Amino acid sequence: MSNLNRRKFIRTAVATGVGISILDTLSFAGVADGKRVGIIGLDTSHSTAFVKALNAATPDPVYDGYKVVAAYPYGSRDIESSTKRIPSYTEEVKKQGVEIVGSIKELLSKVDVVLLETNDGRLHLEQALEVLKAGKRVFIDKPVAASLSDAVAIYDAAKKYNIPIFSASSLRYIKGLEGMDKSKVLGADTFSPASLEKTHPDLFWYGVHGVETLYTVMGTGCKSVTRVSTPTTDIVVGVWADGRTGTFRGTRSGKGGYGGTVFTQDGNKTLGPYAGYEPLLVDIIKYFKTGQVPVTPEETIEIFAFMEAADESKRQGGKNVTLESVMAKVKKK
Repeated sequence: MSNLNRRKFIRTAVATGVGISILDTLSFAGVADGKRVGIIGLDTSHSTAFVKALNAATPDPVYDGYKVVAAYPYGSRDIESSTKRIPSYTEEVKKQGVEIVGSIKELLSKVDVVLLETNDGRLHLEQALEVLKAGKRVFIDKPVAASLSDAVAIYDAAKKYNIPIFSASSLRYIKGLEGMDKSKVLGADTFSPASLEKTHPDLFWYGVHGVETLYTVMGTGCKSVTRVSTPTTDIVVGVWADGRTGTFRGTRSGKGGYGGTVFTQDGNKTLGPYAGYEPLLVDIIKYFKTGQVPVTPEETIEIFAFMEAADESKRQGGKNVTLESVMAKVKKK
């Protein structure tokens, strides 16, 4: 519908008493080309948080008019903590003007960019491929995949289709990082909950949050890791090529939380508390607009190699495992 015809329709609708719900729907239909956002996966609270921010009655101008116009609900079909959320989250986003569609193909016909929010990382490669083949930019929420090999395959596909992709945990934006000179970082200890899910490697499901915080501070260059694992706690010690060390503590008992300590040439800095989803969403919108990714593929892949090496260390009873060795196994497949 052209802007002229749309204005005529609205005038007629108002004059004839057409319900406000129809006008609300039209407001989303009028989102500027290039700013129509689609969501894959309504099995995570991230989806509803993003819809609430982007589709607010008066959204923050920093989101530049991007709106969620359609969503495909699935999503995990066999992880109970995820599947049970889908019906209520579906109804919640419908109330905010989001159309529910029956397939990713249908979604892609209605949107310009995609938030891949499916909580189940096992589905991400298949789902991301559909989006990339359609030539659309896509943010992939944590975990980027449920295996190191799938993570590598996703970034290989992004290169093949010349579509840069962005993936990150919202813990990359934890309080305390503002203004930090990362060139002065000597080491860091981070922590986060690390609940386990049988369908995913140990740290991939939830420990990824604290590991990403560690990498946000330390940067790439980890060469090897050693892991101590008990039913309630994981401690992973990484040694970087320049001799610095970084540790991640994943907790499964007591009151969970997110944070850490950064050791710098100027003294120790405390990380925390958690900053919420908004800082991440700001970077997602910048990526949608420019195609520039704030986190490189190399860093994201190394984060997953770090976690895979940690799993291998656990399998070997706490032995030191190099990231090079786990990447070599992926390349052989």
